[in-house]
Amino acid sequence: MPDLVLYQPDIPGNTGTLLRLGACFGIRVHLIEPAGFRLDEKAFRRAGMDYLEQATMQRHLDWASFEKWRKDENRRLALLTTRGSDSYTGFKFQPDDLLMLGRESSGVPDAVHDACDARLRIPMQEGARSLNVALSGAIVISEALRQTAWQTT
Repeated sequence: MPDLVLYQPDIPGNTGTLLRLGACFGIRVHLIEPAGFRLDEKAFRRAGMDYLEQATMQRHLDWASFEKWRKDENRRLALLTTRGSDSYTGFKFQPDDLLMLGRESSGVPDAVHDACDARLRIPMQEGARSLNVALSGAIVISEALRQTAWQTT
């Protein structure tokens, strides 16, 4: 199944929410450090509720260690970004894709942006800047799972 990747998140509530999403959908969440908060912070634990114990989180010390792991695993990396050239709705997801979300405050550096295999955007109304990162992750992982793992009835 596709995994979510959080690049140096800086809002604990969003990270807790995405870990809860991971627990509910059975997907792994990768956290590329450093985070802008401690993982024992109250807001993080409140957002994740009791789901944090059910969540599968893999921590990476930094971008370089994540990128080494990703290349060793031969995984495709798709970045969700307002600078994306392709809409997520037209993207053909693969079961082992990694869907990365940038920092809430600044996205990802250009070097990380350039290292991604795809740069996807969520279409929005003219003048809208961006969606909350946790909401964006939920929207796109749902489509990736629909294409790759969920059975329609």
